[in-house]
Amino acid sequence: MTDILYSFRRCPYAMRGRLAIHVAGLRLEHREILLRDKAPEFLEASPKGTVPVVVTSDLVIEESLDVMLWALAQNDPENWLHDKDASLALIAHNDGPYKQALDRYKYANRHDNDPETWRGLGAETLATYDATLSKTSYLLGDHPRLADMAIFPFVRQFANTDRMWFDAQPWPHLQKWLAGHLASDRFDDIMVKRPKWQAGDPTTLAPTA
Repeated sequence: MTDILYSFRRCPYAMRGRLAIHVAGLRLEHREILLRDKAPEFLEASPKGTVPVVVTSDLVIEESLDVMLWALAQNDPENWLHDKDASLALIAHNDGPYKQALDRYKYANRHDNDPETWRGLGAETLATYDATLSKTSYLLGDHPRLADMAIFPFVRQFANTDRMWFDAQPWPHLQKWLAGHLASDRFDDIMVKRPKWQAGDPTTLAPTA
């Protein structure tokens, strides 16, 4: 059985999973799904219906960070897992308080609140990233680690909510760090547009190194 990746191109959680699969050089059958029209095969594999999901012959991996760790456990050529505990601590904040602020800023109409309040709370985290990046090229030193690759899709999402506002902030180091990730060949590779998968479609093995 070929390992399967269920993904949705624009989801930041799915992006982080694809990034780790890419750097590990793994070849999975890529099944692009639509979150508003989820394939029955996807829901059968993972009833909670969120991406990414990896399905192998003996396990189903349903959380994006677990997908990253699964891929990197098989091959970590760029040593993303160095300082793993420090990365996990930064990711925990990203996936908790920062993501809560991001959601309430980006989707203010769903939460019936003041988006500027939540933008301000998210900005506090972004300011700390900028301060860190004023001293080192990446969040944990001079080389990209798990934290950088797991967090930057969510900084991208925050920035794109109001790009003019984001670009006007006094965060030159964060803005440079984000721009570097977005301009990378790897990001281009994992952001290739794919049609919605349907049962019977030809197998597409991706992402790959």
